[in-house]
Amino acid sequence: MAEHIVKFDIASEAVSVPTGALITEAAEKAGVEINQPCGGQGRCGRCAILVTDGDANIRRRSTLRLSANDVKSGYALACQSVIEGDVEITIPPQEKIERRLTTDRTVGKVAVPAGYDPQKGQSIRRVKVKLSPPSMDDQTDDWSRLQRALRKETGITAFQTSLDLMREMGTILRKNDWQATATVNTKSWDCPDCPAELLDLQPGHFADDEPLWGVSIDIGTTTVSVWLVNLLSGEVKTQVAEYNQQISRGEDVISRIIVAGKEGGSEKMRDLVVGTINDLLIRATKRVKTSPNAIFKATISGNSTMMHLLLGVPASSIRLSPFVTAVNHIPTLKATDLGLMMNPRAIVDCLPGVASYVGADISAGVLSSGMANSEDVVLFLDVGTNGETVLGSKDWLVTCACSAGPAFEGSGVLNGMRATKGAIEEVWINDETFEPTFRVIGASKPKGMCGSGLISLLAEMFLTGVVDKGGKVNTKNATERTRDGEHGAEYVIVWGAETESGEDIVITNVDIDNLLRAKAAIYAGFAVLAENVGIPLEMAEQVLIGGSFGKYINVEKAIEIGLLPDLPWERFQFLGNTSVQGAYLALIDYEARNRIKEIAANMTYVELSADNKFYDAFMSAMFLPHTDMSLFPSVAKMMEEK
Repeated sequence: MAEHIVKFDIASEAVSVPTGALITEAAEKAGVEINQPCGGQGRCGRCAILVTDGDANIRRRSTLRLSANDVKSGYALACQSVIEGDVEITIPPQEKIERRLTTDRTVGKVAVPAGYDPQKGQSIRRVKVKLSPPSMDDQTDDWSRLQRALRKETGITAFQTSLDLMREMGTILRKNDWQATATVNTKSWDCPDCPAELLDLQPGHFADDEPLWGVSIDIGTTTVSVWLVNLLSGEVKTQVAEYNQQISRGEDVISRIIVAGKEGGSEKMRDLVVGTINDLLIRATKRVKTSPNAIFKATISGNSTMMHLLLGVPASSIRLSPFVTAVNHIPTLKATDLGLMMNPRAIVDCLPGVASYVGADISAGVLSSGMANSEDVVLFLDVGTNGETVLGSKDWLVTCACSAGPAFEGSGVLNGMRATKGAIEEVWINDETFEPTFRVIGASKPKGMCGSGLISLLAEMFLTGVVDKGGKVNTKNATERTRDGEHGAEYVIVWGAETESGEDIVITNVDIDNLLRAKAAIYAGFAVLAENVGIPLEMAEQVLIGGSFGKYINVEKAIEIGLLPDLPWERFQFLGNTSVQGAYLALIDYEARNRIKEIAANMTYVELSADNKFYDAFMSAMFLPHTDMSLFPSVAKMMEEK
């Protein structure tokens, strides 16, 4: 097969690839990063590149997300274009994530649970020991001598340790006259009868106030969050967060599963998320002037796909009928098993999930939200790429998940983007002139629209008559902002003269259809769940919304489009990242960790794909706000008063 030379403008050297190689494959070989939010399926249009010279077949699916003028000018989707000769390629600026993350520096202080006692709830203990030195009268070996001292200080009868620490033990004990500080894991949730484990041994005695470090980690599809905790006090000393580097290979879990299933894909996806976590661990420990090596325990939460990709466990079965995971309850691991930048012998506890699309993030969220202790019926929602729902109380819990798609995260929308600098996050439309006003993240010209902005825009368009109940743009309104565009009828939010790109920012009928599908899936999910257990939604005394996206949702606008149930506003409560909160509770409290295990084991999972009622509910919710206006009395009243 013929070889061709590919030169990227931002690469130092050209590379050679065979005929038929994708441009993305050539880019990877050249060390050039090209964002592929849809996992290389040609759906998002974010991997557009410019072929400046040479031969590449740029017709394959490129016109789905590029205009005819773009294609004529040489633009192509890198994931869909193949090399057919020597070629030179220019990489446009990639979308840069600049939004401040609410879990990094700007969050409020986390309250330590009342009555926290590390001697009772915490499995990691620091123990100061003083050993009698060996002599001709006492030739007990070093390990037995150390165990004897540990038994005396802790009351624990049996211990084990690793070979690498055993190799260092004698030197450490002799370094400071047989005085040492041991770090011990006293018990494990998956083996309560196993011996305690010696994790670390240092010469001399540590000060009583020397912190003992642990971390709680949430691996979100979009964001990875890390809380660094002093296990002696239970205090969260710093919180850091960053966008999950896997975004560059897919914004939704299905795209990432597809990428992971390709040759070398699993290792790549694992490296990306481990790299994200390690960067955060370095950042967090620098803030408190310690070393990642001083971290001895981690609890990790995340959805089922994120957990599988972290472990390098095949995730393909998650997206294929009958939709089962490889593992829901992951055995206790060590930091070295995963390549995490902590003490290599640190305990890594991955929290348990329920099913393919209801993972540890939901189990942890049910605990941290207090739902599992509620006397009243509570509806818990995690709105994101997947819409997970839990309904119940302390006596019973049922759960389901639906694939909402990444529309509310800006993907699948022509001018959609993540909540970064330049994203429109709130919109208001004058009902007489149809002129919009809007708020943009950061001090910059608008670049596009993020999820909260799309919800706000859709509600305003519906209430002002820019779109009808079916979400179709009315081009007969007396405004030049509604028009027929290249992708069908559209509404112009910002004229090109006011945008950073110089091009109009619009929303099209196709975009609106994607948003309606996302909101319909979420609404239908909790509606069917309530119907299956015979409880009307209005019986929910609280609607708890977890996830970082939930913090930006305007409840009024979300109800107006039919994303959330029409209940009194005071029943809604936004909890932020309940997943990392649950991981924190599991980190500091052994009983809380066991409670999460019980929650995951006792939650009843409803598979919506096998429920015909879901399809009917979904189709009914494909309108604004719904085909049955009696379900949305406040919106109906608003429409009558207009």
